[in-house]
Amino acid sequence: MRNVKSCVSGFAAVLLLVTGCNRAEPPVEVQEDVAEAQRDGEEQVAEAQADLAQDRAESGEVLNESTAENRYELQIARADAERKVALEQCEALSGSPQEACKELAEEKYELTKAEAERERQQM
Repeated sequence: MRNVKSCVSGFAAVLLLVTGCNRAEPPVEVQEDVAEAQRDGEEQVAEAQADLAQDRAESGEVLNESTAENRYELQIARADAERKVALEQCEALSGSPQEACKELAEEKYELTKAEAERERQQM
């Protein structure tokens, strides 16, 4: 009997954890999280842009191996920033729509990364 109660309690705890993960956050919290993700993303992109500008200035060339790598890093920084903002925006949804939103954000990020990688290989 004790094993049955502990199994039921364990199952209930797992069920609560699983269903709680897809709950919509309050709009104010979502706005704050989105704003923070945007700020962080802007900082990442600004750092990548500065690296690219510095390499261009130091080399005197518009494009070389180092600037090509920095350009790739800039594209990835932008994609990552967009992904983080999108994921935070998904928190306003709940259940299946939230899951779909997050999957779409991840898919877009992966596509953008693949495109950046393709461009890097061509340089």
